[in-house]
Amino acid sequence: MSRYIVVGAGAVGGLLAAQWTLAQVPVVLVAREPAHTAIVRDGLRVRRPHGEEVVPMEVTGSITDARPTGADTIVLAVKAQDAERTVAAIAWVPLSDGRGVVADLPILTVQNGLAAERIALRRFDTVIGVSVGVPASHLEPGVIVSAAHPIVGAAWLGGYPRSLPAEEERHRLALAAAGFAASVEPDIAAAKRRKLIANLRTVIDVFDATREEAEDAEAALADEARAVFAAAGLAVAPPPRDGARLQVGEVPGHEPGRGSTWQSFARGASSEVDYLSGEVALAARSAGVAAPLNAAVARALGVLAQRRGGPGELPLPVEFGFELVGGAAERSRR
Repeated sequence: MSRYIVVGAGAVGGLLAAQWTLAQVPVVLVAREPAHTAIVRDGLRVRRPHGEEVVPMEVTGSITDARPTGADTIVLAVKAQDAERTVAAIAWVPLSDGRGVVADLPILTVQNGLAAERIALRRFDTVIGVSVGVPASHLEPGVIVSAAHPIVGAAWLGGYPRSLPAEEERHRLALAAAGFAASVEPDIAAAKRRKLIANLRTVIDVFDATREEAEDAEAALADEARAVFAAAGLAVAPPPRDGARLQVGEVPGHEPGRGSTWQSFARGASSEVDYLSGEVALAARSAGVAAPLNAAVARALGVLAQRRGGPGELPLPVEFGFELVGGAAERSRR
């Protein structure tokens, strides 16, 4: 029997496991504590606009306990900053049927940023990058908020570093069965750069700023990122022509617009900013160009994460002082 083994019980991993369970697609969820205990005891609780759904599912505390076989597929659903550690921990675990090790299986990487595919490719032969857009949140163990229904999100996938048509279509169908509007991208790295630029909004959410300041800062960060990728010769995928129109409803206790970065700081968890604005700074330094805004954001939020600070504690970095005024004026002339 072919299964999806989802490693990570956060918003995306938990929702994927729940949706596949409901669609009767074989799946097992690998969850750390305290999520593992909460899901074993209560099932995975999914809060939706029409109410809360409890999804009983197979959950284990380790990849070994999942008893992977040569027919399975791994879904790496931890945050980008945890990808290296997690891939290193699971890659060389023997398969329970004696047909090799976990690294011999296909792996789907659903992280934000651009690093997870390269991390996986060091050990896995078959890597499928997945760019996910989903209005979901995870602020307590074993509880996922999914604010869209019946389509729960969008997913764009593609083989990395090159297309793998048979694998892509198989997993596209599985994601569609899970309630995602899923499509294949010819260049998944370019699609993930598109998503990274969109994710810069979630980075700005962490700062204490007015709506106008936040909108200008987001636009300035995005403009800088596009310029850096262009200077580095890195393609950014155009907006999808067949973008899914999600019906997003209200869920009690859920704050719309609070992205994954804000959620991480609100939980006191590690930060993925090094793989968002930090990724732009890396591309800029590698290409010999400047990215002062993204570098300043990565530094400020890196320091905030180091001291376990929360959202709203920091003003925007001073580097935005002239950019906010000049950027707004420039956009008003367009």
